[in-house]
Amino acid sequence: MKPASTFRLAALAATMATALPAVLTAQGLTNATFVNGITIAGNTVDLSTGSTFDRRVGMFSDLFYDNGSGDWWGISDRGPGGGLLSYETRVQRFSLTIDLNTGAISNFQIKQTINFTNGGNPMNGIAPSPTDVLGNALDPEGIVRLANGHLLVSDEYGPSLIEFDEAGKLVRRFTTPANLIPRNGTTGVPNFASDAGNTAGKTTNRGFEGLTISPDGKFAYAILQSGMLDEGAGNGTFSRIVKFDMTTGLAVAQYVYPLTVATQGRGVSALVALGGDRFLALERNNRGVGVGATITPADKNVFEINLAGATDVSNIVITNGVLPVGVITVAKSAQEMDLDANTLAALGNKSPEKWEGLAIGPQLTNGKYLILTGTDNDYSVTQNGSGTQFDVWFDFAQNDPYAASIQCPLGIVTGCTFTTGGAAATVSAAYALLPGVLQAYTANISNYVAPFAVVPEPQSIALMAIGLGLLGVVAAKRNRQAA
Repeated sequence: MKPASTFRLAALAATMATALPAVLTAQGLTNATFVNGITIAGNTVDLSTGSTFDRRVGMFSDLFYDNGSGDWWGISDRGPGGGLLSYETRVQRFSLTIDLNTGAISNFQIKQTINFTNGGNPMNGIAPSPTDVLGNALDPEGIVRLANGHLLVSDEYGPSLIEFDEAGKLVRRFTTPANLIPRNGTTGVPNFASDAGNTAGKTTNRGFEGLTISPDGKFAYAILQSGMLDEGAGNGTFSRIVKFDMTTGLAVAQYVYPLTVATQGRGVSALVALGGDRFLALERNNRGVGVGATITPADKNVFEINLAGATDVSNIVITNGVLPVGVITVAKSAQEMDLDANTLAALGNKSPEKWEGLAIGPQLTNGKYLILTGTDNDYSVTQNGSGTQFDVWFDFAQNDPYAASIQCPLGIVTGCTFTTGGAAATVSAAYALLPGVLQAYTANISNYVAPFAVVPEPQSIALMAIGLGLLGVVAAKRNRQAA
């Protein structure tokens, strides 16, 4: 018989092994291949009302594909100015031309713009003040269209999960787990505006970044961009995925997500359900071409993860980023897609800073699926230390397009001159606002279950009823003739 110490050592080794991030041994997504990419000009406007600047499309903080209609949805965040400028938050429904043989994309067209409202008042991107509750402040980051046509949106300010109807009117707020609320851990007083005074809960500007829904529509999954204040914060090793019951609006589980991207500003930007407990997760750092970024080193990747067997950590704290013994994280594959490896000449062959949108599109004729990725261009707006806002114009023909950039007053181009790199420069035909980027990939996805098709609009149902009625009349007439 082995001595008791041997058994204790073996048990300890087994427990420690379960605390390490698991690795998927069999991936569902294989043979991911880059197809092509397109840029959408930074001064593209949407279909809302207001000035040209107010209607500037903020591009793709998240993407969703409606497999019923074939339409795409792209959500932008709180607006230009980092929460300092008034901006009515909104979502864009758009179309793409897709080559079903190759997966190549083209012809981006906005079909509808929906503004978010609450009781007739705009859901505004202005950050809440330290003494306020959230109110109508909204920083949308994730989007899902539900089977009834409603829109489910994840928000960073809360972090919150909010359901809107087809017209963008707030229908209900899901209940945010108490441990996620940004607050002072001793007094319990929350501060949604910044980290000042907070010692626990989500880190400012790193709330619910990714959002997806189970194919049967029963559960929504939201992921924090990075670690909470009491769990390692922005430089922590772990984040959390929260599982919500769609019927009750309550969280039913939380899981530990082990971060892989290890350079500055790392975090998760998107989450996509594959079916069962399998998901795709998009991780990125804050490097690349952007309004306030350093060009290199860019690091943007898509991983496959699996929640099966992961520990529910709803009542467990990851103190200072140290995973408690016995806690099992979500299983995670090796890198499936390397987004920064595929660059476009229109962006100076440099990777964009903020890859944030990820969605699975239609199945192609060869059996593969189109996977669409998108960038957040921050409206090509930046600010100085005093909060003054500027448009940022880039010369993408330069080796370093960010270094060859010019700041101009918002909405003003003609005659704009600004000192850059110690020399005066003027906006010319060589300069452009930071564009949005969409890139198409194809991949095999075994046992993929696409989200449910959205129910037809009422007018479509009426037309279908009329059509079915006419078919019934024709059939009855044929039966009488046959008799």
